[in-house]
Amino acid sequence: MARSPLILALAASLLIILSTISILHRTPSRNGQHPLDLPDVQNIVSTNSATDSGDGLDRTSLAGGDTYLLGVGKGDITGPVAEINFMGYADPNQLGSGVRQRLYSRAFIIGSTEVPEDRFVYLVLDTQSGDTAVRHGILTALQDKGGDYAKLYGNQNVAVTGTHSHSGPGAWLNYLLPQITSRGFHKPSYQAIVDGAVASIVKAHEGLSEGQLSVGSVDVVDANVNRSPYAYLANPAEERERYGDDVDKRMTVLRFTHSTEEGGRDIGILNWFPVHGTSMLGNNTLVTGDNKGVAASLFEKSTAGADFVAGFSQANVGDTSPNVLGAYCEYGDEAGELCDFKTSLCGNKSQPCHGRGPYWGRDDAGTASNFEIGRRQFQAARELFDNATAAAWTPVKGQVVRGLHHFVDFSTHSFALPNGTVVHTCPAALGYSFAAGTTDGPGAFEFKQAPDDPHASPFWRAIGNRVATPNDTQKACHGDKIILLDVGESSSPYEWSPNIVDVQLLRVGQLFVIVSPGEATTMAGRRWKEAVHDAAQTALASQSEGGDEEAHETPIVVLGGPANTYTHYIATREEYSIQRYEGASTLYGPWTLDAYIQLTRDYLPDLFAPFTPRHLPPTLIRGPHPPIQINDSLSFITPVIVDRAPLFKNFGATKSDVRAFYKAGETVTATFVGASPRNDLHLGGTFASVERFDYGEKVWRRVRGDGDWSLVFEWKRTSTLAGTSEVRVSWETGWETGAWRGRESGGGDDAHGDLLLRGDDGDELKGLYRLRYYGDAKALGGNITPFEGVSGEFKIV
Repeated sequence: MARSPLILALAASLLIILSTISILHRTPSRNGQHPLDLPDVQNIVSTNSATDSGDGLDRTSLAGGDTYLLGVGKGDITGPVAEINFMGYADPNQLGSGVRQRLYSRAFIIGSTEVPEDRFVYLVLDTQSGDTAVRHGILTALQDKGGDYAKLYGNQNVAVTGTHSHSGPGAWLNYLLPQITSRGFHKPSYQAIVDGAVASIVKAHEGLSEGQLSVGSVDVVDANVNRSPYAYLANPAEERERYGDDVDKRMTVLRFTHSTEEGGRDIGILNWFPVHGTSMLGNNTLVTGDNKGVAASLFEKSTAGADFVAGFSQANVGDTSPNVLGAYCEYGDEAGELCDFKTSLCGNKSQPCHGRGPYWGRDDAGTASNFEIGRRQFQAARELFDNATAAAWTPVKGQVVRGLHHFVDFSTHSFALPNGTVVHTCPAALGYSFAAGTTDGPGAFEFKQAPDDPHASPFWRAIGNRVATPNDTQKACHGDKIILLDVGESSSPYEWSPNIVDVQLLRVGQLFVIVSPGEATTMAGRRWKEAVHDAAQTALASQSEGGDEEAHETPIVVLGGPANTYTHYIATREEYSIQRYEGASTLYGPWTLDAYIQLTRDYLPDLFAPFTPRHLPPTLIRGPHPPIQINDSLSFITPVIVDRAPLFKNFGATKSDVRAFYKAGETVTATFVGASPRNDLHLGGTFASVERFDYGEKVWRRVRGDGDWSLVFEWKRTSTLAGTSEVRVSWETGWETGAWRGRESGGGDDAHGDLLLRGDDGDELKGLYRLRYYGDAKALGGNITPFEGVSGEFKIV
């Protein structure tokens, strides 16, 4: 698509201006931090809590569950790990420099044994969210594969959710706004996600076999807090009194079990629990799956099956935080004090205020806190999984397996409230407090949450005038929101944000899944789940009068997202009126949540067999299709030009080698003459490995790769002009012995999530090892040549 030089210049200036102010969500450096007395991390799981999260779960016998086709799969989606801006905090200076943990797509397929077309796919991606273009790419790839993939999977039954991690490469999203801080769109970043997601679906499809599903729940007491309690308190007191906490503590777990001649064989779990993927801080530059990536990896490694897949999906995450110690002023006159309750300010400034994770005070970019929050989720899920009592699990019953999906234009959607009042949503817009960020990542230039004077920031006019200027109709539609960015009415050089949103529901038996395109706040998610629960219960009751046995089951409702696109936040009307970050980021005005509830209730009958034709094609597209902009997107990302080794050195040569001996718990490090890791993403492989010598077979065996938390791959450009770089490979064995906790935490057997494998004395680590680096060098003409580097041998004694 041709563009005039004027349009291109305008786009470039917008990228520079908005990137400079990090307008989306920025985390400052952690100045003035000091060690803190840590809370006891023991006994954090309660399987018998009376906390009600509105999911309708009924704990009954496991016996009597129906049979379904079940499959699980996993695919590598790790995009470029260096020189690409991370997606989440929107800090243009947060460029990747390596990988601590690879990113994955985890696929879960549930199908009817009676009707092959009746099935759905639920994807859990280690990404910030789902995305319009990514989902389109996945569906297109499935169609291109032909056969059953083209026939059985499509727009109606494929859900693409993200764990909301803030520590992975960006530049893969469809719309302009999130592309700004990433310097545009980057095809390799996008393609890695699409290809890995499709690979996970193929693996799940090829492994389809008959089995049973069961649902359990467990409370995770100390893994999330509410980061906007002031806005939460705006909800009616009688509504708040129904719940024990201002965030949902309940984790709902769906268990996948294949039927075999020897009995049941567990192949996977899929769970829903709300906590932001912001444990890794904004100064982190190593790719990880954040806390849910840790939880999934720990669970998978804890099982005997190599193909077991654990999906830790997001839920009503909007106002949750993993920074469970609270939000404090980190520097300035109020250093060490709690941030202001209403505005999250410190001495009238936003940047000093930052939430603290359980291992706050370490200069590790949040790494230990991240691992701990992931471990807490893992431990809860594992405790439930190991609970063999019948009361812990509810069998899924009923032969209805169905997915539905509609595209809806929220810029023009009108509907009637239950009292008959006609209201409407608005073209997308972001409010002033959107730029203020949150206690997980404060904004720049003193934008404030819940502002009294929206013009207090000198950057207000400069920003607002760079996009469409909202007219009186748009201002009135958004009500309490003081519009900062009128993104829904900005289309130069292409669409800034989605106006066409995805509304999707999934059902298997009595389990209903709301697939949310945005981050629903705690109370928004509760209302939405309750509305679907009540409507489903009414529909099931009407079926029971006709003798349908499955109609006697109580509906179980969960909410997953952000999925399929990214519509920012979904706050309640009351929270919206406060206009903190979550309300200001509710794109479509004060009636956004009510619109989602109305649409899901209206579409819900499609999931009940008597009310709808059973064989609508999965590829059916309902509603106006959103624009797919990957071929129109701008990119100012510099390609890799050339890699060169220093004079008298070869690629892969060691620059600093390992010592001969280490103790378990120490870090082993070697550096190598390197090349850009963007030359080959090593999908399904690794950039680095730890090899152990097998004395019996007289061979070296790989025992760690860069998908393991304890092995860190770091890349650094040493000369841009010369094209030289170096790689550091570090095996941090403290993650495997418990040494990562430090003496201040106390540790203990109950807290033993230390990669699950090692005894306290480190005996299992003793042996002969070496480190290996896998690189790829690009010549000036474009040819790419793989090479390897190997460290000296060392012993752990």
